[in-house]
Amino acid sequence: MAENNKNHTLSKEKDKEIQDIIKKELDRQRSNLLLIASENYTSQEVIKTMGSVLTNKYAEGYPNNRYYGGCEYVDQAEQVAIDRVNRLFGSDYANVQPHSGVNANTAVFVAILEPNDRILSMSLKDGGHLSHGQSHNLSGKYFDIYNYCVDPGTELIDYEQVKKMAKRVRPKLIICGASSYSRIIDFKKFREIADEVGAYLMADIAHIAGLIAGGQHPTSIGIADFTTGTTHKTLRGPRGGMILADKKYKKILDMAVFPGTQGGPLMHIIAAKAVCFREAMSSSFKEYAKDVVDNCKTLCQHLKDEGFRIVSGGTDNHLFLIDLSEKGITGYDATGVLASCGIVINKNLIPYDNKSPVVTSGIRIGTAAVTTQGMGKKEMHILGDIITFALNNKDNASRLRQAKEKVDALVADFPIYQNF
Repeated sequence: MAENNKNHTLSKEKDKEIQDIIKKELDRQRSNLLLIASENYTSQEVIKTMGSVLTNKYAEGYPNNRYYGGCEYVDQAEQVAIDRVNRLFGSDYANVQPHSGVNANTAVFVAILEPNDRILSMSLKDGGHLSHGQSHNLSGKYFDIYNYCVDPGTELIDYEQVKKMAKRVRPKLIICGASSYSRIIDFKKFREIADEVGAYLMADIAHIAGLIAGGQHPTSIGIADFTTGTTHKTLRGPRGGMILADKKYKKILDMAVFPGTQGGPLMHIIAAKAVCFREAMSSSFKEYAKDVVDNCKTLCQHLKDEGFRIVSGGTDNHLFLIDLSEKGITGYDATGVLASCGIVINKNLIPYDNKSPVVTSGIRIGTAAVTTQGMGKKEMHILGDIITFALNNKDNASRLRQAKEKVDALVADFPIYQNF
């Protein structure tokens, strides 16, 4: 009978096509300098956890209340993640199941809003996010969106303007938080405005979560009704989202995530989130967060001294925007020029931009990833020189090759993922 039994053991043969792509991506990351503000390098422990057998487990529901059997260990993993993120941020409720920051935002909307309810949020051009009401996003299709803008002179949030708009619009929800705003966000002022008009307040800390955890930006916890965020930017974790709030909202938020907007949670990602929360509680992470901000200020000031116009004049966090309008180059073209030199950034709209989102007048630069590599102020000045040299010689292939050689030298001094 034994000879009739079939062996259905999973193949140990590697998928050479995909492995080759992964190898190329690893080489790309090793050979370029990453200045995209929304990206970072995770620890190898985070990567190892994401690639674990936890990916095999379906676990619809929540710890100790699942719709599937065999969840006793993934229950433990999720509870560890919940406990750790609450300890990290000082919150008393957390949902770590959202697959992304957009999913986290959407779940809050489902929990407290009805179709066509009014939302007051930051304009996308001024630094807001697609999921805050952009017309092509679900948020813009299902809700009545009103936008506040930055002051055209200072390019800072004008809290008096926000208050006037809130009084006129009477939104059910006010959103604060941004994807390309380089200054401190005053959550307390937003709270005062929300209270004055009887609105909920949601703080989207996707970009600054790691800075808040590291003590480099004021917290929204205990101020906003809902705090949403991602774990893969300044928190240096896996790609994913989270919701933090007062525990009185637990029932409606849990229901809004599952079954409201998602099915089975990604248990391997949730476990990896737990790992990154533990890492973010260390004293070294606090030093890291401080270095991210210091590096950003240094690089920003260097480029400002080189004659680049910085949106709002500077930065208080991990990113800044450069207005290239006077340099005779678009954000799209600048991204390509710097990419040819091994510097990876993204084009970005600037306040009151007259160019399309595909072209843009600006670029966004962030220092979270290069700080993870171990770079400091000295390297920020070197980077500033390279960026200036490349953009000032955008049509000179020989000089761009020189810039690439300087990037190669810098990359060699700060290698990543050596043991892969």
